[in-house]
Amino acid sequence: MNPTLRQMRALVAVARTGSFTLAAEQLHVTQSALSGQIKELEQVLGVKVVERNTRRAQLSEVGRELYPLFDKMLQDLDGAMADIASRKALKKGLVRVAAPQMMACTLLPEAIAAYRATHPEVQVKLVDCPVENVSGRVFSGEVDFGIGPERDPAAEIAAQLLFDMPFVLVFPSGHPLESQGKVTWADVERYPLIALQGQFTERLLRDVPLHPFNEVTFMTTALAMVNAGLGVAACIPYAAPMAKLYGLQMRLLQEPELTRRFFVYTKSTRSLSPAAESFVAFLLQFMVGHEWNRARADMLAV
Repeated sequence: MNPTLRQMRALVAVARTGSFTLAAEQLHVTQSALSGQIKELEQVLGVKVVERNTRRAQLSEVGRELYPLFDKMLQDLDGAMADIASRKALKKGLVRVAAPQMMACTLLPEAIAAYRATHPEVQVKLVDCPVENVSGRVFSGEVDFGIGPERDPAAEIAAQLLFDMPFVLVFPSGHPLESQGKVTWADVERYPLIALQGQFTERLLRDVPLHPFNEVTFMTTALAMVNAGLGVAACIPYAAPMAKLYGLQMRLLQEPELTRRFFVYTKSTRSLSPAAESFVAFLLQFMVGHEWNRARADMLAV
């Protein structure tokens, strides 16, 4: 049978104060309750830990050996419990999130800044990577969760819908499409299309017949090529800040209006920390009020 936490705290309090009366006050218990804890500890150990006299309570030789050990254990435990309480109250914490490169340089910094405004003590670490690597980062435990477009189901990876957005076409200012009131997928076929490699384009080709002129790994590369006059690119509206840096035009693609769903990916065998849960909940609300919802209505009104 092992000593209980109450018995350990009783011994430490008596050692610090040298008095049953003061120790009882420190622990907010009656003196008789404290005395009972010490007696129970001595019964468990089979030896005396406190030498009692009328003037002062002194530790026995065994008590003096146990005191620093109990004190260290209790300090470590109290520190750990305080840390957990701080994390639960979001007074501290670390969130690690993986996201595709384009999202990592447009949408997520904006979201992280808004979250930190209300939770300044929580650190959000952003891991940018190719879109095909997001699930792998989640599976390996390198990040708490990842954000990315819809993918084929993977073992031990759970998906929660975050948002869906339509495709838009990006082209340079002065492009012939700029004067059109509506841009359709049929219009895209008249110009060199710069597309992304992998499942993003593969899924798009299931919905519309396209013939990419060039396929690249990152959307930032595609936008740079569009800026150089090498073609047009279909992307998701959260790329707008980067398109604006290049002075590019962005127009909703219609007939048909296609959308892509984006998910929060987590490892199903691992629970999120309070900070990570809080950030996911924040992202869900953040996307509801995102400016794209207003910009889309403006595009449709053109």
